[in-house]
Amino acid sequence: MTEVNGAVSAVERRLAELGIELPDVAAPVAAYVPAVVTGNYVYTSGQLPFVSGVLPAAGKVGAGVPAEDAAGYAATCAVNALAAIKAQIGDLDRISRIVKVVGFVASDPSFTGQPAVINGASELLGKVFGEAGAHARSAVGVAVLPLDSPVEVEVIAEFA
Repeated sequence: MTEVNGAVSAVERRLAELGIELPDVAAPVAAYVPAVVTGNYVYTSGQLPFVSGVLPAAGKVGAGVPAEDAAGYAATCAVNALAAIKAQIGDLDRISRIVKVVGFVASDPSFTGQPAVINGASELLGKVFGEAGAHARSAVGVAVLPLDSPVEVEVIAEFA
């Protein structure tokens, strides 16, 4: 956990209460950076559900990857996005609002539950940030994602 002036970050304390520890920022899998700051906003690149550098599952949601598992992977993507944001702004307590979440779900053609899958990310951000975690969102079904990941999530956050 990060200490700022001797105090532990409230956001990281809340994550710890939820049993979550921020990971190291995932290394990019292509030519991009994990997050960019412009003005008072941080835009993350799409985050995959890496855990200790490994994808916990691969494949399509609705055909091999259960939607409930995929929702958990979407939450992991959100945690990875928070790690990328922290690397840019230093302290997650500076976040004043989660502005937007964009979630991609590698979907079997018959699968239509993308919003429920991306709820994994949205609900986690709500638990961590309360009302400041309420955000605009898109949940999109796609044919395939990098490394055959079942989900990918981007986050835009405002900070002070």
